Amino acid sequence: MKIAILVEGKTEKAFMPSLRRFLSSRLSEMPKIKPVIYNGRLPKKDKLKRVVENLLAGKDAYDAVIALTDVYTGTKDFEDATDAKQKMKDWVGDNPRFYPHAAQYDFEAWLLPFWPTIQKLAKKRDRSAPSSSPEQVNHNKPPSYHIKEIFELGKCRDSYIKPRDAKRILEENNLIDSAIVCLELKEFLNTILLLCGGQEIP
Repeated sequence: MKIAILVEGKTEKAFMPSLRRFLSSRLSEMPKIKPVIYNGRLPKKDKLKRVVENLLAGKDAYDAVIALTDVYTGTKDFEDATDAKQKMKDWVGDNPRFYPHAAQYDFEAWLLPFWPTIQKLAKKRDRSAPSSSPEQVNHNKPPSYHIKEIFELGKCRDSYIKPRDAKRILEENNLIDSAIVCLELKEFLNTILLLCGGQEIP
């Protein structure tokens, strides 16, 4: 199984090692996963359609293409994860090998369940986690802002740097613990598990 995942560059550096580690614990045969990296947001509209069709065609074609975008992109293109997935599906058209996914409201929502690790790295134990469930922390103050804030208030003497700190947070935790409370993450992981003949997360 060959799967291409369209992903923003900083997310790729932070997330892919943890994703591969998670999959290797649940699959008897690992897929070939190819991150297709964009330094910024993923393409939209006809450009996204061309990218997907090119990856699914030709001698070195992939079996499936997954797009993973944030809902919060600095624009108001998407209202929520459902809207983002529907728009990507509409842009690409009726293609059964394309699987759109979105982090609501950004990738860091999937890190919020690991708040004790975030506190430890930020050296700020008295800052509590956002009160909402992770995927309900929204456009007004997305999850990444909460993590950036605790790092800047803490004694680590540094701000949050996604490729470095998200990777460190994930290294100390198991994605399944986040998937239990983050339905969009669970849906993303289940897409890969089911494509590869694995058992989905209930």
